[in-house]
Amino acid sequence: MIFSAHFWDPVILSIKTAGTAIIIVSILGIICARFMHKATFKGKLLVETFFLLPTVLPPTVIGFLLIIIFGNQGIIGEFIYFFTNQSVMFTWGAVVIVAVIIAFPFMYQSVKTGLDNIDPEIEMAARNAGANELQVFLYISLPLCIKSIISGIILSFSRALGEFGATFMFAGNLPGVSQTIPIAIFTALEAGNTELAWAWVIAIITLSFSMLLFIRRFSG
Repeated sequence: MIFSAHFWDPVILSIKTAGTAIIIVSILGIICARFMHKATFKGKLLVETFFLLPTVLPPTVIGFLLIIIFGNQGIIGEFIYFFTNQSVMFTWGAVVIVAVIIAFPFMYQSVKTGLDNIDPEIEMAARNAGANELQVFLYISLPLCIKSIISGIILSFSRALGEFGATFMFAGNLPGVSQTIPIAIFTALEAGNTELAWAWVIAIITLSFSMLLFIRRFSG
């Protein structure tokens, strides 16, 4: 039967992974966008380019770099293994790490664009009225770019949901642990189970379509 627990495991895992990644990239994206919006320093262009780099790098390159960094012999991976006696690779945590890296640029760019489009005179008026920088950001800047934030969340969620290459390399293909919908589709096709692959394809198209429909209605 197609719609068994075997079918729903990758769907639930993908939604849980994308949802967790969104919480992380929303916090990081807003903080980094706020900092880069206000900052003026030498090398700012290089930092922004680095933030957006995952959007143009092949997934295999991202997966390779993550193995080098978080593998058992990696810079961070060895440190984590020493204290926890557990590897980061081939775990659900590895899936989340990939999703965060892949989704972050979309959140950052969307929020940064929203902040750049705010009229500086509005923020200045709040400062003149006695508001400090934190109050200006929380009560003026964020509400004015709320559409950009929502757009970033939806785009990041959709990107995290569809990630395949880097996840396959770094987290593997473990059912119930790291097998997301895209990996499950690949596995089903390899096994010749076209009917099951189609079911997962329809599932991810439905999820992605719903996200895009929501963002278009919200933007409208």
